Amino acid sequence: MKVGLRIFVCYLIIFSICSYYSITWMKDKVRIHYLEGVEDPLVDQANILAAMIGQDMETGRFRTGRLYKVFDDVYRRELSAKIYELNKTHVDMNLYITDKNGKVIFDAQNKDNVGNDYMKWRDVRLTLEGSYGARSTRANLNDPKSSVLFVGAPIYVKGEIAGVLTIAKPTTNINNFIANFKPELYNVISVSMLAAIILSLFASWWITLPIKRLTRYANDIGEGKNVSIPKLNSTEIGEMGKAFEKMKTTLEGKKYVEQYIQTLTHEVKSPVSAIVAAAELLEEKMPPDQQAKFLANIRNEAGRINDIVERLLALSALENLKTLSTTEKVTLQTLLSEVMESKQPLLRQKGISMTCEMPTDIFITGDKFLLHEVIANLLQNAIDFTPPNEQISLTCRLENKRVSIVIEDRGPGIPDYALDKVFDKFYSLQRPDTGKKSTGLGLNFVREVASLHKGEIILENRESGGTRAILVLPV
Repeated sequence: MKVGLRIFVCYLIIFSICSYYSITWMKDKVRIHYLEGVEDPLVDQANILAAMIGQDMETGRFRTGRLYKVFDDVYRRELSAKIYELNKTHVDMNLYITDKNGKVIFDAQNKDNVGNDYMKWRDVRLTLEGSYGARSTRANLNDPKSSVLFVGAPIYVKGEIAGVLTIAKPTTNINNFIANFKPELYNVISVSMLAAIILSLFASWWITLPIKRLTRYANDIGEGKNVSIPKLNSTEIGEMGKAFEKMKTTLEGKKYVEQYIQTLTHEVKSPVSAIVAAAELLEEKMPPDQQAKFLANIRNEAGRINDIVERLLALSALENLKTLSTTEKVTLQTLLSEVMESKQPLLRQKGISMTCEMPTDIFITGDKFLLHEVIANLLQNAIDFTPPNEQISLTCRLENKRVSIVIEDRGPGIPDYALDKVFDKFYSLQRPDTGKKSTGLGLNFVREVASLHKGEIILENRESGGTRAILVLPV
C-alpha cells in the first residue's frame, strides 16, 4: 500500500472512531436533553397548580367536580398550534391528586383510578417524603416510545403536606421531535464525512507530494538525466532531499573522475602511440618526402589529442551546470540562418544542396552560444555522412509549445548495433569520406545542452535511407 493511501486510510479510521463516539454520545444525549426541556416547565406547572389547590383546600373551597368540568372543557378543545414542525391539535397532559396517604382523590383522564393507592409510584412517595418526585413509565410495556413523564409537587395546607399533585406528560411529541431531528443529524454527519474524506485525500496528497517529487528526482538521476533537486518543504523530507543531493554529488564526483580517467586514457593512448612510433622512425635516415609524412602524422595526432582535451573541458563544464547561468530570447530563424551560413563552404565543397522550412515567429529562451553549437554539431554530422551531390533538409515543426528542429541526410544511416551507443562519450563511427572517427564527444555535448534547455535529442534512421536528428526545445 502506498504511503498516500496509508495516510488517507489512517485519517479515515481515526475520524470514524472519533465520530462514532461523538455521534453515539449525541444520540443518547438528545433524548435526555429533550426530556429535560419538557420536565423543567412541568415542575413549574405542578408547583403552581399545587399551590392553587392547597389554597382551595385550606379555605374549604376544593371541589373535584369543578376540576373535572375544567379538564373536560380542556380536552374537548381543538387546537391548531404550529410549533415549528409539530402541529399540536389537542391537550395531552393529565393531572391527578392524592391525599397525604397516597390515595387518589382526583384523576383528570380516568375517574376509575380514584381510591387507588399510588404510594408505590416515585412521584407520590418521594414528594410525600419531602423530596423531588418524578418518574417515567411506559403506557405500553412493549412499546419503548409510549413513555409518560410524571412530575409531582406537594400540596401544603397550613404548612403541612396534605397531598401530591402530579402532572403527566406523554413523550410522544418528544419522539416526534427526535424523529424530525435525526434526518438533519444524519445529513450533517454525511456532509462532515464527505468533507473529512476530501480533506483527508488533500492532506495525504499534500504530505506525499514532496515524496513523489523526491522519487521522480531519484528516478531521473538513475536514468542519467542532469536534473536539479525539486522544491521540497522544510520538514524531514526536505532534509532527506538535501541528503540525496549531497550523496548524488559525491557519487557523481567519484564516478566522473573514474570514468574520465579511463576514457581519456583509452582515447589518448592511440594517438600517443602513433606519435611515439613516428618519432622513433624519424630517428632513422629516410627520404625527405617520407619524413614530411611522419611529421604531418605527428601534428595530426597531436591536434587530435588537443581537440579531445578541449572538448572534454567544455563538456565537463557543461555537465557541472544544474541550470543555465545566462539566458536570452533567441529568434529561431536567425539562429538557424547563422548556423547554415557558417556551413556553406563545406556544403559547396561537397556539392550538397540544402532545403530549409522554418517559421518566422518562433522564439526560444536559452543560451544562444550553446544552441548555436548544438545545431552546428548536428548539421556537421549530416554533412560528414552525406555523399557528394546529395541533399540535406532542415525543417521546423511547432506543436504544444515545443518546436522540433529536424535535420535529415541521405547518408548510410546508423548501424543497428550503434543506435544505443551514439550518445556515449568517445563513441564515434567512421566518416565515409576519410574513414576516420571524430572525438565521439559531439552528440554527448548535444544531449547535455538539450537537457539544460528542458528539451531532448532524438537520433533515428529514415525509412528511405539516411539519418534523422530531431532536437526538441520548449518555445
